[in-house]
Amino acid sequence: MMSGRGVERVLDMIEWFGASPEGASLSEIAAALAMPKSSALLMLQSLTERGYIHRTPTGTYQLLRLPGEISADGRNYGALIALVSPYLSNAVEETGESGFIAVLESQSIRYLNKVLPKREILYDRDIGPTRPAHKVASGIVLLAAGSDAEVDAYAASASLSDAEHSTLRKAVESARTAGFYLNAMGVVEGAAGAAAPIVGVGGKAIAALNISGPQVRFVTHSDRICEVVRETAVAISEELARRSRRLSKGR
Repeated sequence: MMSGRGVERVLDMIEWFGASPEGASLSEIAAALAMPKSSALLMLQSLTERGYIHRTPTGTYQLLRLPGEISADGRNYGALIALVSPYLSNAVEETGESGFIAVLESQSIRYLNKVLPKREILYDRDIGPTRPAHKVASGIVLLAAGSDAEVDAYAASASLSDAEHSTLRKAVESARTAGFYLNAMGVVEGAAGAAAPIVGVGGKAIAALNISGPQVRFVTHSDRICEVVRETAVAISEELARRSRRLSKGR
């Protein structure tokens, strides 16, 4: 267990990096923080493993992100969930259907969070298991954010048939054109869903916002639900951009 002084030193190092984004060598960092090189190296290794800083080819260390800032690859899930949660809750309240946040990991969709509506008949899913990306709305919009070559590579790695590959390409084109994707027949029988991409710093889609519900009810209100899904994902993406600009100005 880290002592109180140890925690203070880690925070001192993070704050030092925040004020020194150009980075420095191990010796320079240890001298600046008045600590032994061995202690500084252990902290640097820990912060590197957590994605806060990185070691350059020249051996210096530079800041990647501050605590609470979402990493460029979207894998700082704790910060992402915290930022997205109020938007997801609002979307669930507006649509009356279930909401999910999903990310693409290799060939699969992983669900990070869910919010259920307050009504008797609703759609719920176990967010533990992953889903094949091409079979769910969240996967389609995240694949659509990539290039045609990346979509083709996914199809090959997932061993899709020619018919399945063609269906995927059509779904991807629909998602790119509309800014969302409606899956009227979900993996779970009797369910339907719509998803839109959440875009992070650099224009890369880092997650998807998904609203799902019982098929008959969902399809009846699909136009409104799709609008909420797309607008909410855009609002989250805009908040990520504002957050990045604020953090950049503060460094």
